[in-house]
Amino acid sequence: MSAFPWPWTRARTAADPITAAGPGRRADPIRATGPGRRVTRAGRLALGVALLVAAASALAPVPAGAAAYKVLVFSKTAGFRHDSIPAGVQAVRDLSASGGFTVTATEDATAISTANLAQYQAVVFLSTTGDLLDDTQQNALRAYVDGGGGFVGVHAAADAEYGWPYYGQLVGAWFASHPNIQQATVRTEDRAHAATAHLAPTWPRTDEWYNYRANPRSAVHVLQNLDEGSYTGGTMGGDHPITWCHPQGAGRSFYTGLGHTQESYADPAFRTMLLGGIAYAAGAVKADCRPESGYTPIFNGSTNGWSQAGPGSFSTTDATLTSHDGLGMLWYSAKEYHALSLKLDWKMDGDDNSGVVVGFPASSDPWSGLNNGHEVQIDATDTPEHTTGSIYGFKAADTAARDAALNPPGRWNTYELVVEGERLQVYLNGVKINDFTNTDPARSLQQGYVGIQNHGTGDEVSFRNIRVKELGGGGGPVTVEAEAYTSNSGVQPADHAGASGGRTLGFVNNGDWAGYSGVSTAGARGFSARFSSAGSGGTVQIRSGSATGTLLGSVNLPVTGGWETFQTVSTTLTGTGSGPLFLVFTGADGNFLFDVDTITLTRA
Repeated sequence: MSAFPWPWTRARTAADPITAAGPGRRADPIRATGPGRRVTRAGRLALGVALLVAAASALAPVPAGAAAYKVLVFSKTAGFRHDSIPAGVQAVRDLSASGGFTVTATEDATAISTANLAQYQAVVFLSTTGDLLDDTQQNALRAYVDGGGGFVGVHAAADAEYGWPYYGQLVGAWFASHPNIQQATVRTEDRAHAATAHLAPTWPRTDEWYNYRANPRSAVHVLQNLDEGSYTGGTMGGDHPITWCHPQGAGRSFYTGLGHTQESYADPAFRTMLLGGIAYAAGAVKADCRPESGYTPIFNGSTNGWSQAGPGSFSTTDATLTSHDGLGMLWYSAKEYHALSLKLDWKMDGDDNSGVVVGFPASSDPWSGLNNGHEVQIDATDTPEHTTGSIYGFKAADTAARDAALNPPGRWNTYELVVEGERLQVYLNGVKINDFTNTDPARSLQQGYVGIQNHGTGDEVSFRNIRVKELGGGGGPVTVEAEAYTSNSGVQPADHAGASGGRTLGFVNNGDWAGYSGVSTAGARGFSARFSSAGSGGTVQIRSGSATGTLLGSVNLPVTGGWETFQTVSTTLTGTGSGPLFLVFTGADGNFLFDVDTITLTRA
């Protein structure tokens, strides 16, 4: 699919102020003229017309003028058949006009073929049940999604293909049981995803609430969970995901357990959620759907611990901060951070300007933060070093990667800023768009405070769900679930009662690998793994950057005597890396080698 036709950047000119001023000198003409005064830019009139189009189409997943795409709705059943299936098929047809797609609906499994799937950007499994596909059809669906296609599972899509391990990974979890239809409270964890951005933090609704055989949280990005105290019959111990998404190979998967009743498909809120899930799966809108754990909210409706520096302000409505006037900065004064992952969701409605500031000392002067720290810019139009994703005044974003990952005005985006030592990495909707290393002691990233900017009059940018995970860069261990990989070859999650979270990374054969984009190898000096093996055992290679990247070390995983018999092995890492962690598995061909439960990196 073609990228959205939005004019995000303008050409750099000979009079680029950053070139004239020199690296690090803040010569942005907007800022230099004082808070709130906006200098006219070339092309502003043409851009304004485009932005009016964006505002008019903000509720549609695809901007006006974008190429239409095709969606296949598959509703075959070989078990219980839901009477809501016709209503669900019609709902997808109804949504197609505003969503910018066309619909083909079928219950013929021969439609799940390599040749036929190639014409679709997303496939919706709508309350499918039982054993649906033969081996050839299974292989076609796997190749389609892993090769870049989109999958949407609705309700009973989790009640199918129990004998096919890949399908359990694709959906995220298998159905276990359900109580009677009743009202429950759905809690929205992610209010940036196109499927859930329209929802309040809590959503009371009536449906049939599935319990799942295992909690999928370690392998998916949870968008919604159920409050088990709000109804009877929940069996997942209080952490009950009900809607989620995740990357799958080069493709995308979205699943919701909602949608049992016919009434669901007439509910505007549910229909909007379904439309957003389809748009994400098709790649029409972007989202950070990597598994997420270990984050502490520092803003999710309350500004306790935050301080305003300088003029202007932020208003708080619907657990959302919105910038007004300035130039100022709202900064989290309650705690100083060093090695951290900072995530936040942001949205602009037009040609607005803001930024996220990291690595600055405590101060009531917003210019202290800008002059002693580093700002990750949010601005739809400007020179490369000043536009969205740039380290303001120091390093432009990878514009090709940024433009491919960026949602247009009117839609939410998610930033992740990873600070380790003097290195600052920027991810937009799960895609790395900048990688910067500071060399100025006066701007050390270890100064540790974080803030968001209110730039000036008319620059209104909104923020939601600001959260932090400390990475233990001072030598503390970083432990992750091995099955929470973000890329892989060959491996699949495996259910184990004795494993942390009830799951492991399993089905491991010689040459398979797993990558963890959120785990940096910078400073890594030790590695340990909790594992089990009733197979042949083997070796884990610890690599940086890719499956063929720098070898940091390796460790043998022997046979433990059973798949539920776990041991821990450790090794010292002698290589030097800075990229994300990759594990490569080697051993005897033709045998499952071992299952890996958790992995731990220790740093210098």
